[in-house]
Amino acid sequence: MSEAPSAEISREIARRRTFAIISHPDAGKTTLTERILRAGGAIQMAGNVRAKGERRRTKSDWMGIERDRGISVVTSVMTFEYGDCVFNLLDTPGHEDFSEDTYRTLTAVDCAVMVIDAAKGIEDRTRKLFEICRLRDIPIVTFINKMDREAQDCFALLDEIASTLALDTSPATWPIGRAAKFIGTYDLRTKEVHTKEPVGEDDPRIIQMREEVELAEAALPEFDRESFDAGHLSPVFFGSAMKEIGVTDLLDALVAYGPAPRAQQTETREVKASEDQVTALVFKIQANMDPNHRDRMAFARVCSGRLTRGMRLKHVRTGKQFALHTPQFFFARDRQLAEEAFGGDVVGIPNHGTLRIGDTLSENEDLRFTGVPHFAPEILRRVRLDDAMKAKKLRQALVELAEEGVVQLFRPQDGLSPIVGVVGTLQLDVLQSRLQGEYGVAIGFESTPYSLARWITGDRAKIEAFQDLNRSAMADDLDGDPVFLATSSFMMRRTIEMNPDLEFHDIKQIGMASV
Repeated sequence: MSEAPSAEISREIARRRTFAIISHPDAGKTTLTERILRAGGAIQMAGNVRAKGERRRTKSDWMGIERDRGISVVTSVMTFEYGDCVFNLLDTPGHEDFSEDTYRTLTAVDCAVMVIDAAKGIEDRTRKLFEICRLRDIPIVTFINKMDREAQDCFALLDEIASTLALDTSPATWPIGRAAKFIGTYDLRTKEVHTKEPVGEDDPRIIQMREEVELAEAALPEFDRESFDAGHLSPVFFGSAMKEIGVTDLLDALVAYGPAPRAQQTETREVKASEDQVTALVFKIQANMDPNHRDRMAFARVCSGRLTRGMRLKHVRTGKQFALHTPQFFFARDRQLAEEAFGGDVVGIPNHGTLRIGDTLSENEDLRFTGVPHFAPEILRRVRLDDAMKAKKLRQALVELAEEGVVQLFRPQDGLSPIVGVVGTLQLDVLQSRLQGEYGVAIGFESTPYSLARWITGDRAKIEAFQDLNRSAMADDLDGDPVFLATSSFMMRRTIEMNPDLEFHDIKQIGMASV
């Protein structure tokens, strides 16, 4: 007798572990990603972010600007198997200039691994990323990295996490030795010692570890699964990604109590991963992963059901059918065909601009997943084209990169050259680099008189009247929605006061439109 489809779906979903790695820049996030992939058997030799010459480069940082600067500027997706689980690992940008990409990525995960530098403790970017996780009640596993270097006292680090983030901590492992004498970890759950070299019971490092563990067990809370799932308690692992100490401890813990795919909220109801009907949310677009083919890849979180190659899904935004001819699993830039995928999996869907960030794919129901926003940019710049013969190519390139989320694109209603909006200046560097390298278009930037951008909603006739009066300060975004550009905070407040029938938004939920 064949197994019911729903039973197979439930079993496969229980095997999924979809998580992001978050941290302040330079805490070792991408290095930890590489070591996780190696420990999981996904790659044979882990890379280093700042590798020189013939030394291996990281697999997850594949763009030229990432390799040149030693930073992550886009989210990389990697799918691999370990411990009878299917892992979907998302390595997010740590730099604050790419916070919107990171925010959207966190809509697609069920858990986050927070990497903390053992010497620096909680840093600003870590705090902001944690706040995003808290907004979504995302469970957090903490990995305190770089224990092979000079580090703060372990109890001080745990206290800082608890006091700064208001997050209970429960140590799952404890370091054996410190700095140059750091050789391994002790697992508080299994009572096992994991070291790189043999060590006797009378070794001073073992003696110190046992004394500290006794104090930790008496003073700190035990791991509680319910509290962890609710995002109130974090199990803490100590280690060194560079020396590959503590990485397997972390992976085994994600197998043991990493959360299975969670339910996702739509405008009308909650979608459970175990439902038979397929639904998926597009949370990221990546253009030109293969420059030779000018491809456009939509990354989608399968939210429910069993997705199979060749099936047709409803593209809810357009109401049209969309055929999944070649869904793909990714390993950073490398890929393979996905014959099937289940709730929790992240798949790549090749398309030619049909799919956009925030789109919902559904087997038959008109659902719209929520929580995928655009934030108002903090820097506005006008694009200056160096070669007027490439104006058409620039227009196409700006649209594609804006759809991807590299920048926000605003087209002034008075017909002047386009304006790009970013959170930080590093995004402008990335835009300039990618336009030159992927499209052969050289650009520069000019300042604008505007410092703020706000989306407008309200009665359509009143919006049109407002636009007529403020034509030089109006623009359309990528979706054609009206945006007001203000020269200062004072002017923005004055405009709001003078137009009480309109609403001005600094956050646009994707799919929001004028009414």
